[in-house]
Amino acid sequence: MDLLRNILLILHFVGLASLLGGFLVQIKPIIAGKGTIVAAMFHGALTQLVTGLLLVGIIEMGALGHIDNAKIGVKLLVLIVITVLVIVNRKKPSVSSLVLWAIGALTLANVAIAVLWK
Repeated sequence: MDLLRNILLILHFVGLASLLGGFLVQIKPIIAGKGTIVAAMFHGALTQLVTGLLLVGIIEMGALGHIDNAKIGVKLLVLIVITVLVIVNRKKPSVSSLVLWAIGALTLANVAIAVLWK
């Protein structure tokens, strides 16, 4: 169970890197109003969602630690908003800068919640 949890955690971080990286590499186009939802953002959001849910399930089933349900609920809500923004806008040739800044800010907020919420 520990090995599976560690693999899922690594994949969760890969999803984060993909989502945030897809945003960060577009800062110039976003400022110019020409940003898009790149494939890395779409796949990163889905990877985060799936691995996060699996991590919670495995930890709960295997009693591998304590889960703060309030924290997980807030993180899930933030990630659902991110995922919806990504999916709704992914086929558009140009996405509102406000939407892209929101995705980047919410992604960083989720990292802050993970690290700072004790």
